[in-house]
Amino acid sequence: MGIYVIRMPDIGEGIAEVELVAWHVQPGDVVAEDQPIADVMTDKATVEIPAHVPGKVLALGGAVGQVLAVGAELVRLEVAGEGNLKEGASPLPHPLEKGASSLPHPLEKGASLLPPPLGEGGGGGRLAVGAPADEATVAGPHPSPLPEGEGAGRQGAGGAGPHPGPLPERERRKTGAGQDEDFKENPAQTLAQQALTASKKVAKNRSSAVARAPGERPLASPAVRRRAQDAGVDLRFVHGSGPAGQIGHEDLDAYIASGGQPAGPGGSSPYTQRHGEEQIPVIGLRRRIAQKMQEAKRRIPHFSYVEEIDVTELEQLRQRLNQLHGATRGKLTLLPFLARALVLSLRDFPQINARYDDEAGVVTRYEAVHLGLATQTDAGLMVPVLRHAEGLDLWACAAAIARVAEGVRSGRATREELSGSTITLTSLGALGGIVSTPVINHPEVAIVGVNRMVERPMFGSGGQVVARQLMNLSSSFDHRVVDGMDAARFIQAMRALLETPALLFVE
Repeated sequence: MGIYVIRMPDIGEGIAEVELVAWHVQPGDVVAEDQPIADVMTDKATVEIPAHVPGKVLALGGAVGQVLAVGAELVRLEVAGEGNLKEGASPLPHPLEKGASSLPHPLEKGASLLPPPLGEGGGGGRLAVGAPADEATVAGPHPSPLPEGEGAGRQGAGGAGPHPGPLPERERRKTGAGQDEDFKENPAQTLAQQALTASKKVAKNRSSAVARAPGERPLASPAVRRRAQDAGVDLRFVHGSGPAGQIGHEDLDAYIASGGQPAGPGGSSPYTQRHGEEQIPVIGLRRRIAQKMQEAKRRIPHFSYVEEIDVTELEQLRQRLNQLHGATRGKLTLLPFLARALVLSLRDFPQINARYDDEAGVVTRYEAVHLGLATQTDAGLMVPVLRHAEGLDLWACAAAIARVAEGVRSGRATREELSGSTITLTSLGALGGIVSTPVINHPEVAIVGVNRMVERPMFGSGGQVVARQLMNLSSSFDHRVVDGMDAARFIQAMRALLETPALLFVE
């Protein structure tokens, strides 16, 4: 038997490192040739890495979320015959084994919410193989601890006073077998901690507790009744977790700790305090989005411009075209018309159809309009590119938009389809709101945002009030490249085309 090392392949020109986003195998698994073993990501494109040879997995080269350089060891396999590993080399440890570097727990000291910007802190929070665990980036801020004694003086419903504290030993023994241990005095445990412990026990038992009928006298021991009377608590509103719904000391403590809120049907209350937390590592596409947005806001001085547009005639034209040609050419949405208006307007504003290399201090203007389309997917926001939008008619543009959007939603988009845009169009459709301030897709210098269409009364000719379809365009510009006057004139040019849609077809 030999050991065969699968290294990270060169999956594209200029790519020096990739991020591990998923493992399809684990140590001990037997893999076949060409079987997928891992998914890696670069530039928002996910690539599947297959096994070169059949064998048994000995070790993985990293944990999900780590970044591996091209040529780094990805997987070690035990194979029949001679492998490709030099004799004497030690296998890589599993990322989660003792001594191996791994992503830190989100609550560990040093874990951060988002990676630092690219170029700061060693490459935007990326973690190389073998790097210390505190260099990894995970989600989840550290929660503040509850101050000691918190909740000890809370008031219950109906004027409940402070928590009365532990009972004398003789009183605790009256509550029945099994309850003494839960309420022994513990110098290291605060009253709030005791109440929290009691709440957990009550929650665990509520599903099996018997609910009391309206007007039924609650079951409770004399000690519990005495405590409730001293605290001013009406036991009719306290949920009992004991046999036949009997109220114990832990039920009373949980009721007082919750602020005196009665439990609803099934033992739940709409006002019950919740203490659950969930930490989600920011990895894969979500990390790429975070880095991209952070980089754009850090580098680009944004300014926004919002204009209201009357699209009544445009909507009438769109519906009429769909009636005439929808069955044979496909249905038209509003996006092809917006794309056409944008393409025509850019002819007079070439500085807006541009990309700015701020490190080199060079603005590149483009004659071609490679239109980025911000698209929401299950994995997150992605921007596929509609190349040469200037050369497409309405139906060709509609078909191309549907094709690239489906490509990113299904995960089949190529790297070329996700890069090279010169200006971006973003729309949330019916959820578009009234106004938005979209973030520029760096290194572009402008993004045009589409808000939802609404019908509102407007004054027409002769002062007559008529219903009109209105929509806002909310756009952002890079103030280093685009002046406010030019941005306003550009949006006004789009407005003129959209409010008189016949102009969209005049060259």
